[in-house]
Amino acid sequence: MRPQLRPIIYEILESSESSNFYSLADDVIIIFLTLINVAAFIASTSPSLFLEHKTILENIEIISSLVFTLEYVLRLWVCTIDRRFTHPLWGRLKYALTPLSLIDLISILPFYALLLFPGLSFVNLIRLVRLLRLLKMSRYSESVRTLGAVLYGKKEELIATAFAVFILLIFASSVMYFVEYEAHPKAFGSIPDAMWWGVVTLTTVGYGDIYPITPLGKFLGAILAFLGIGIFALPAGIIASGFSEELQRKKQEKMGVNLDQSANYQSVPMLGEVEVSFEQQQKAIALYVESSAELMQICINSAKQKLGSQIENEQILRDLAIHLYNDAVRKFEL
Repeated sequence: MRPQLRPIIYEILESSESSNFYSLADDVIIIFLTLINVAAFIASTSPSLFLEHKTILENIEIISSLVFTLEYVLRLWVCTIDRRFTHPLWGRLKYALTPLSLIDLISILPFYALLLFPGLSFVNLIRLVRLLRLLKMSRYSESVRTLGAVLYGKKEELIATAFAVFILLIFASSVMYFVEYEAHPKAFGSIPDAMWWGVVTLTTVGYGDIYPITPLGKFLGAILAFLGIGIFALPAGIIASGFSEELQRKKQEKMGVNLDQSANYQSVPMLGEVEVSFEQQQKAIALYVESSAELMQICINSAKQKLGSQIENEQILRDLAIHLYNDAVRKFEL
């Protein structure tokens, strides 16, 4: 029975397909427990709420931790189905060191640490680790995975931007320290103090607890504030561009799958060979027409974008779009 049970459990835990009822139920249960567990942790920091609902909050923590533990153990048990982790021992150890598996482990460790060692001096820090359970959402949320893919894909640009901000912060804070130290020694007593002012100014937050009082210091502060507006817009632009590219890539992949499915329509047996319903044929035809129309629209837009300003004859543009369409279909069939 084990060889049959393990692939079924693996499919439920790892597939995350809406077509599989048990996989969908697993995703919904884990997401619900994650959200309610984090909500219970937040509520427990309020003395009045904790005293009034102490039993409920503790039961939520116990039930969710036990479910997360069971899920983690099952994942370790069935992970050998994956070709990357086929070895009974080293494969499971390799799986346990993957980022998502480490997140699962970290999410359950605080419960057992507090259960075994309730008198730990850093108990509050251990409780805070429970918030990392929100990272479990990356397994089940398409938006979280998209965000992770965008950040990973744009890591070089984001690192370069962060390095530029860091250099600007050090330079501006050091200059401001030497400009303001004699006139305002309490606020700008050291470069680290000036760096706090630099962070607040660059981000255009402006708490007002530290500010320059000399004319030169005010002038430098104004320049840094204007630079902050521009330089902190860079990460937003990079991430927005990454989102656009990621969504476009997924759309193209989806269109490629649709084209692959529609291409198989030509090999669908006729009624004389295999019994195929008229409704199935209609769906296949509609899918083929829809995917072909999308591809043709992309070709037309590409032709207009590249040569629209140079070619005034619409017929030439249409012929070029048809050529692009036929060439794309040919390459896809190869």
